[in-house]
Amino acid sequence: MHTLILLRHAKSSWQDPALSDEDRPLNSRGMAAAPLMGRAMAKHGLDPDIVLCSPARRTRDTLALVMPELRTEPQIVYEDALYHATSAEMLTLLQQVAPAASQVLMVGHNPELQQFAFDLIGSGPKHLRDRLEAKLPTAGLVVIRFSAGAWSNIVMNSGKLELFLTPRDVGPVVAGSP
Repeated sequence: MHTLILLRHAKSSWQDPALSDEDRPLNSRGMAAAPLMGRAMAKHGLDPDIVLCSPARRTRDTLALVMPELRTEPQIVYEDALYHATSAEMLTLLQQVAPAASQVLMVGHNPELQQFAFDLIGSGPKHLRDRLEAKLPTAGLVVIRFSAGAWSNIVMNSGKLELFLTPRDVGPVVAGSP
């Protein structure tokens, strides 16, 4: 069984309009939410063997705050192709992961990450699918399991949605939340 963990970056700052989209840092809400989601991952036994992360600052910052909360030290690959990648591009990256890796964490952006999750899911609880379809908020976490014997065998609509968590689901509302 292979497990894909999708994590949308935490809330970023728009305070400096001169920064490029790729260079935006996390705001205080994002800095509080990211470790909260890392603790939720550890609590649910999500121990990635490899992390594929977009090179944008907000995804790197999110990952840096998640990592200390995990029980493992996965290999981290900053993948340029993940910055606003299509579902097909993300699937190609996933299919290239070595079969020995049983859990993969992918840290990326919306709306692409939400679409990718939906494209992969073939089954799972309707209430979770409905919530995911409505919104994948910042720092949202999606867990999809596959029965395929290797990542290279993963295809669209073949995964089972196992878990969908948001920062509000796992802890107190963080600073700056509406």
